[in-house]
Amino acid sequence: MTFSIVARSADGESWGVAVASKFLAVGSAVPAAVAQVGAIATQADANVAYKGIALAHLDEGATASVALQRLLEEDDGRDHRQVGIVDVDGNAASHTGPACIEWAGGSTGEGYAIQGNCLAGADVVEAMELAWQASDDEAPLAQRLLLALAAGDVAGGDKRGRQSAALLVVREGAGYGGLDDIAVDLRVDDHPVPVDELTRLLDLNDLYLTASTEEERVPVTPELEAELEAFAQDAGLGDFHTWVGTENYEMRVAADLSWIDQRILDIVRGEAR
Repeated sequence: MTFSIVARSADGESWGVAVASKFLAVGSAVPAAVAQVGAIATQADANVAYKGIALAHLDEGATASVALQRLLEEDDGRDHRQVGIVDVDGNAASHTGPACIEWAGGSTGEGYAIQGNCLAGADVVEAMELAWQASDDEAPLAQRLLLALAAGDVAGGDKRGRQSAALLVVREGAGYGGLDDIAVDLRVDDHPVPVDELTRLLDLNDLYLTASTEEERVPVTPELEAELEAFAQDAGLGDFHTWVGTENYEMRVAADLSWIDQRILDIVRGEAR
């Protein structure tokens, strides 16, 4: 009883899943993705084993449609399953078993698979597809996925109501410190408006866990350094780097304090929106 979108970015560098449901912690069951391999959503009467099996098939070179065919032919419960897959090349496949709770169905296109069951109606999938197609294909994949998910939510989503949502995006070397591939892994496990909450968390994810771009960096002059140190001392901390570590802004301030992210500077000056 879930709606989801599985997709690859237009530049072929990221894969991800966005999902929502009236189900506790939907992110623990539905999505899976591996950079340079692909992504999958398994739902309805979800067979969570599909995640590892499908990604293994993709890793061995199977296309999305072939991986899906292999999953279904090995599963006697396939009539109750719903699954979407996107492979390394952006090929997409989706399956909705005939025993899934109405309304149930999906749609695929270049680089995406959208599916849902127990929905308010076909409008949910249609709204998600339109939102995906209308979004800027140069925007970060996480933002595009969330736009599509939000459109499905506005269109009625799970007809039973709302409870949880999740967003998973992988890109090679995108993880914390560049040591894994997890670009975004956010879950709202139990919330009255989970998609709205997921949107808030994605904004925080970008602030705390995404490195500043050159355009966002403000050079720290001696005058600005003095301002930053005075701010930290007024906050009861020994120096500005201690404040940065306390607030977890390490990816937004240079280790040698040669630059500071504009958003962090706005926070220091009380100008953050």
